[in-house]
Amino acid sequence: MKILVRLGLILAMTAGTAAAQDTDVEDGRDLFLYFCAECHGKDAASEGPTAEILAIDPPVLTNLAGRNEGVFPVESVAMQVDGRMPIAAHSYMPVFGPSLDGDQLVSFALPSGQPMMVTQHLGNLITYLMSVQVQAD
Repeated sequence: MKILVRLGLILAMTAGTAAAQDTDVEDGRDLFLYFCAECHGKDAASEGPTAEILAIDPPVLTNLAGRNEGVFPVESVAMQVDGRMPIAAHSYMPVFGPSLDGDQLVSFALPSGQPMMVTQHLGNLITYLMSVQVQAD
């Protein structure tokens, strides 16, 4: 009986999930251009047109892994984008979580080995940001 309960819980937790490899880089790029490029620039490596009015320069997003000992900071990026970790800018970085909501979830493995579930849209955005990381010289 305990095995059936555990199996049921596992199935319930994984229903509607997809692996991170099921994310769409192109959709992530489109989301980035729509939500992020105004401050972070179209290439994620420079300042966008509204960056000059911010109290703090938006960070370059192509070296997030480089600034984190070569590991892309999936958890902190997700939490900053969806609003669980507020970021000071002009006042605060806009919270895009509600705009990236959806029914489909994807899972990313954290450095600890634990999975982190995010919506498909947020997963696509994270996958795009992972794809634009540059190697440190």
